[in-house]
Amino acid sequence: MIQQEDKKIIQIKNAMKYAFPHTIPVMTGFLVLGMAYGVLMQANGYGTLWAVLMSGIAFCGSMQFVAVSLLTSPFQPVEAFLLSLMVNARHLFYGISMLDRFKGLGKVRLFLIYTLCDETFSISSSVQAPDGIDRRYFYFSISLLNYIYWVFATFLGGILGSFITMNTKGLDFVLTALFVVLFMEQMKTKENHTPGIIGILCSIVSLIIFGPNGMVIPAMIFILFTLLVRRKALCT
Repeated sequence: MIQQEDKKIIQIKNAMKYAFPHTIPVMTGFLVLGMAYGVLMQANGYGTLWAVLMSGIAFCGSMQFVAVSLLTSPFQPVEAFLLSLMVNARHLFYGISMLDRFKGLGKVRLFLIYTLCDETFSISSSVQAPDGIDRRYFYFSISLLNYIYWVFATFLGGILGSFITMNTKGLDFVLTALFVVLFMEQMKTKENHTPGIIGILCSIVSLIIFGPNGMVIPAMIFILFTLLVRRKALCT
């Protein structure tokens, strides 16, 4: 029993070792983004504890920034629900695409589902576990590291925000900047750029038709429909 536990620990350590380099871009982005969120929460009257709890429990990045305005405005449950659905609807689309990759991973799959965010999806969907590394612990390590980066950075931001006073206008733009960096990294590592180009074009069309406040869900639907049509055409 002890030998099995030791073997498991070694497998996790090896998986963490190989997973860490893939998460470095996310770590650098999350340190800035998470600290910005912690400062933003502190500036709006919510202390470090509340900021860390929000990051640890919700762990939804962009929606957490949106939630700051919801927390500081009159309570409107229907509006909050619809806004949350719109902002996080993309999880439904790329979550489905990860079903095969997370298949057969056992109980660890629950944690992978809970912590699946844009940045983790970007990594997990584009890398494979190296030979000799347990697939379960490799994807678990990616998710765990990204989760730790975000929560820890939020903690640092909360502490920083309690000591300094600053203008927080524009801090939420770091989220957009991080998405752009991750997209560029994927475009550089993937030989097939067609899905990325499809995503850009569908997003532009959705932006023109529905405007900046209502483009997310239609853009995802356009992208999914286009990819399905393209896949069907290639199979015939």
